[in-house]
Amino acid sequence: MTRVVIKLGGGVAADSLGVVRERHAAGDEVVVVHGAGPQITAELQARGIPVGFVRGRRFTDQATLAVVRTSLIAVGAEVSAALGPAAVHLIGDEIGLEALPIAELGLVGQPIPGRLEAVPACLVAGRVPVVTPIAVGPLNVNADEAATAIAASVAADRVVFVSDVPGVFLEGAVLPLIDADRASQLIESGTFHGGIVPKLMAAVQAARSGLAAEIGETAVVA
Repeated sequence: MTRVVIKLGGGVAADSLGVVRERHAAGDEVVVVHGAGPQITAELQARGIPVGFVRGRRFTDQATLAVVRTSLIAVGAEVSAALGPAAVHLIGDEIGLEALPIAELGLVGQPIPGRLEAVPACLVAGRVPVVTPIAVGPLNVNADEAATAIAASVAADRVVFVSDVPGVFLEGAVLPLIDADRASQLIESGTFHGGIVPKLMAAVQAARSGLAAEIGETAVVA
């Protein structure tokens, strides 16, 4: 039996549940962590609240945080409802997801592994926990980084990042595999931009922690 954390991007969360169902039906223990990036941005724009990012992370003030939390919880509820009775919706700051504050980004944190007893309890019961990634504080956290922290917290075997891109693109092609050290070098050199940066950083951290890590068709290895 494999314990796997599947991170679903907000833009594909409702349409990518097949992979969750397949893994669960095959007997794997599956944890879902979801994002809500497009939903958050749309709601912020509708309210006239400025939208800003720093290296793929959303700058978050109090007004932004309220939208972030509401939007994330709504997506988590939608994903849970779509998965059906096996799903259990868990909200990060209610189950003890911790993060180290990143002051220059406002109310944002770097998620860290911890004791998330509600998640393995769901797995032991044969359920599928759907975790909304808000940290205690509350603090806004990057969902990719949260997936890696949660995977480490529950001793998962692998973490899979599902989004609207098929994998890691380099020089116009999707890489089947990338070494963690090379990925880090490319990030530092500015080769990658936008949302792929925290996603790749999260996968690098997962690989270096001994987890199998995949971004779409790209395996990230230590």
